[in-house]
Amino acid sequence: MTFAPVQGALTAAPGTKGIRFALVLPSTNTSVEREVHHLRPQDCSWHTGRIMIKAPALDSADAFGAFRECLNEAMPAALETVMTCKPDYIVMGMSAETFWGGVVGNAAFEQGVRDLTGLEVTTGATAAGEALKAFGAKRIGVVTPYQPVGDEQVVAYFTELGYDVAAITGLCSESATSIADETPEDLRRAFLSVDGPDVDALIQCGTNLECIAVAAELERELGKPVIAINAATVWHAFRVNGIQDKFQGHGSLLELH
Repeated sequence: MTFAPVQGALTAAPGTKGIRFALVLPSTNTSVEREVHHLRPQDCSWHTGRIMIKAPALDSADAFGAFRECLNEAMPAALETVMTCKPDYIVMGMSAETFWGGVVGNAAFEQGVRDLTGLEVTTGATAAGEALKAFGAKRIGVVTPYQPVGDEQVVAYFTELGYDVAAITGLCSESATSIADETPEDLRRAFLSVDGPDVDALIQCGTNLECIAVAAELERELGKPVIAINAATVWHAFRVNGIQDKFQGHGSLLELH
């Protein structure tokens, strides 16, 4: 499988229905908005609801647990706030919690959002699984910013979906904010560390890793899918809402599928 170099921006289909997407993310996140605002079909819009994170540390299993508790406690308020713009659809700009507890955990998370908003939702976990399915991937390599406690949940989720996780590299970022400090060189090394001739696709989790550009470049070099989770999440949200616009320069998922 090979991918030709691509250039340019989106090609928006005439008459695309304007959809208001509520983009819900941790207050510590500085990457999601930078990436998704490049991906906006004509007449559609992004509207951010920020989840107040008072415990941003991620440098241990206990800290990761405190972060999760804080996120779940504060998320209803973020949803309540963003719902005042009367969005049509919810997009989660955070992924760690959506992998927690496997397929059942992600389904419960999604149902919780539906119960609070009355709207459908795209989560990173669902989008990642669907993106890998679109490529027919079986054996995968995974990159995250997480500590081992988070990586275990990611591996369990993908395994439950039927994917064979060949390798996972967690960058062990010290805080939810410092995830965004990982450099393109860091991300490139992490992807290469989980690649191999028997690996069908590489995928990245953790929405505060600004990874779309690095993934698209590596994809062309390696000749296999390299999927950034923010690209997968946007792709899933668009496609389930009937938006078929193709985006060039952001990876083959958004260009070809």
